[in-house]
Amino acid sequence: MKKKIRMKFIHTADWHLGQLFHEYDRTYEHQQFLNRLIEVIKEQKTDVLLISGDVFDLSNPSALTVRMFYTFLNRASRVSKDLQIIITAGNHDSPSRLESPQPLLESSNIHIVGTVEKKADGSINFEKLIIPLKNKEGETEALCLAIPFLRMGDYPVVAECSDPYAEGVAELYRQVTSNAVSQLEQGQSLIAMGHLYAAGAERSGNDEQERPILGNIECVTASAFPVELKYVALGHIHKAQKIGGLDHIRYCGSPIPMSFSEVNYTHQVLSFDLTGGIIQNLEAVEIPAAIPLLRVPERHKPLHEVLLAISELPDNDGDINIAPYLEAKILLEGPEPGLRHKIEMALKGKRARLAKIDVKHPALSVAGETTLITSKKLEEIKPIEIFNKVYESKYNVAVPEVLTTLFNQVYQEASHIENK
Repeated sequence: MKKKIRMKFIHTADWHLGQLFHEYDRTYEHQQFLNRLIEVIKEQKTDVLLISGDVFDLSNPSALTVRMFYTFLNRASRVSKDLQIIITAGNHDSPSRLESPQPLLESSNIHIVGTVEKKADGSINFEKLIIPLKNKEGETEALCLAIPFLRMGDYPVVAECSDPYAEGVAELYRQVTSNAVSQLEQGQSLIAMGHLYAAGAERSGNDEQERPILGNIECVTASAFPVELKYVALGHIHKAQKIGGLDHIRYCGSPIPMSFSEVNYTHQVLSFDLTGGIIQNLEAVEIPAAIPLLRVPERHKPLHEVLLAISELPDNDGDINIAPYLEAKILLEGPEPGLRHKIEMALKGKRARLAKIDVKHPALSVAGETTLITSKKLEEIKPIEIFNKVYESKYNVAVPEVLTTLFNQVYQEASHIENK
């Protein structure tokens, strides 16, 4: 009987190296995360590191960003000479660019899968997608299905189905799993990777921007992942969570904040053991925020209250370039000229950097019902009525009398010029 040997895994994804946070460079934050990940790999005596897509934020990352990534790979390999690293491409990565160094890595334990390669007959090259994972004794303990973000043409076409994407993705996982099962020997297990949007996943603020990248196509369900898979390491959604109520199908979440909606969210990587085909000790390893997020105030308040709250922030006594990011939440009843300047002036000398101004307007209660406007009625609408409607729709309050007077003056002057 094959001896049961524990293998330690770390699951991470969505690094987005090179990303700007409201125009602020994040090199410091990313480097702090990578430093912490090196510590985790060493502390946990990690055997396998799974990176499930979106290594980079841009398909054409800067030279500095690329250097940061490959320096990490070098450091990680030196920390543990037997560490196996499996990297798949996400939708932000350039598939071909990401895997281009693979020939140089063939003699190492680093595997990068950016594309779903096809053979001359159009069939999938399963050999590229199925990577053996070896235990400390050099024996294959598991097979990893390293599946990157799937674009049209990567997954099989399923005839007569209601959702070509979701069913195509499920079919690809079925085919790759079936092929891997045929290779399994006694005591070996299957795990998988993926970068996709799973049904029921709870998104953070930044994830709302990710959906259009998929072309608004349907998401996949937990049933897309065959029952033979002991663990599914997902990326794409930035909030850590399990899918379909199943502990073994997981998003690890992004390791650093991606939006102010994550101000109270603890970032992490996931750690688990694989022993004799059983997943054990699945737990989150916290990644402390290198640069905190601040919301001032917690709820939208009038400008004068916000400025007062900002004045009470701690004075800056260190490097302002690593000071907390600030989101100012302001309640306005109308236009506020020079709003950003006023906030920046209040922030002078404070330990915070203005990243975002979130403005809301008080709700306007309007009696009556919505009516349709005929062409004749449209011709009868006065310019001041249009002005009022536009202003009210934008600010949710009635137009101040002073603005109505100014508008009428401008309109009369324009009419006078037109009639000359």
